[in-house]
Amino acid sequence: MFSKRREDFPTLRAESPPAYLDNACMTLRPDSVIDAIKTYYEQHPGCGGRSVHRYATTVSRKMAGTRRKMAELFNAPNTEEIVFTKNATHSLNQVAKGLSWQKGDVVLTTDREHNSNLVPWLQLEEEFGIDHRIVRSNDDNTFNMENFEKACADAGDKLKMVSLSHVGNLDGVAVPIKQAAKVAKDHGALFCIDGAQSTPHMKVDVQDLGVDFMAFSIHKMMGPSGMGGLWGKMELLENMRSIQSGGSTVQTSHYDSMTWSSPPAKFEGGLGNYAGILGTDAAIDYLSGLNLDDIHQHEVRLNKVMTSIIKDVNGINIIGPTDASKRGGICSVLLDGFDAHDIALILDEAAGVMVRSGMHCVHSWFNDKGIDTGSLRASAYLYNTEEEVKLFAETLVEAVETMS
Repeated sequence: MFSKRREDFPTLRAESPPAYLDNACMTLRPDSVIDAIKTYYEQHPGCGGRSVHRYATTVSRKMAGTRRKMAELFNAPNTEEIVFTKNATHSLNQVAKGLSWQKGDVVLTTDREHNSNLVPWLQLEEEFGIDHRIVRSNDDNTFNMENFEKACADAGDKLKMVSLSHVGNLDGVAVPIKQAAKVAKDHGALFCIDGAQSTPHMKVDVQDLGVDFMAFSIHKMMGPSGMGGLWGKMELLENMRSIQSGGSTVQTSHYDSMTWSSPPAKFEGGLGNYAGILGTDAAIDYLSGLNLDDIHQHEVRLNKVMTSIIKDVNGINIIGPTDASKRGGICSVLLDGFDAHDIALILDEAAGVMVRSGMHCVHSWFNDKGIDTGSLRASAYLYNTEEEVKLFAETLVEAVETMS
């Protein structure tokens, strides 16, 4: 379906390209993104939103255009609700530390959150006395709506925030955000989603989902590293504190006071990653030219191939539902008696297969289950092929059976 797209990626045009299956961590970049970054440095390396000379004006216009395209991609009602950040981690920290909290305020997350959507809330619990509570998933890591509804009811009028990963980076399992958001809203809570693993792979409409904030990472969307974003409702952004104040975050300042800028400038303190923003512009153009539903179906098809090869092999246990269609493009496995890092090295050195090994920044899930060897995660994207995922699965099976 996307075989011709492989020609757009320099790393895949190599004579013997690796089977790159670490897309949940970071995607490859097409020529257009690389060219946009290079063009910034070679043709108009100015400060956007500051100076008025031709370099700066060019960058300012492109920044405004990028913001508009991102708003369109997510169906945000207001272009100025899109904030440029470093990554989804930065975005989630801005939400957590930019809002006002009272001791005893309840925040709900699930038991399979990335550290970026766990640690900021734990930090607030330590520093401000909020009450962070975990909603337990089903045994196969799917979302338990009954547990969630009970947790909301138990929190009562103390429930202030629900913050959930839209799609889990551990297992690829999606949460029914629209239904969960409705429940949270019935209890008067704010709702934030970590969209790092959903925005590159499916259509995300923030208005349809009924959420208040969404964090995302551009480096998972074929864009530059060091680039992410935060969408938030304007009335909430206007009343949030900036966690990166200074520079253009204020309209003016005196020795004893300042006047804040309006969003998004309020949250974009310091010199911007202008090359990254222009690379983001190209990445959004590239992604917008594709059918996200087709990307999702392609990934599911590849996951079914991987799953069919490894699912009945002794010593290999898939994390999450057995049904690959419920795990998108992610196939994570636990390996009996093996350290995941050792197997990942074998895959790379013996077959040129690149996957992720370790705790995937979901230490809490592994620690809760007493697993200290981590897991192996293969994650597909639009440019991956059936041959590549077969190579991964067959090499993994061979390595496990040979070493057992």
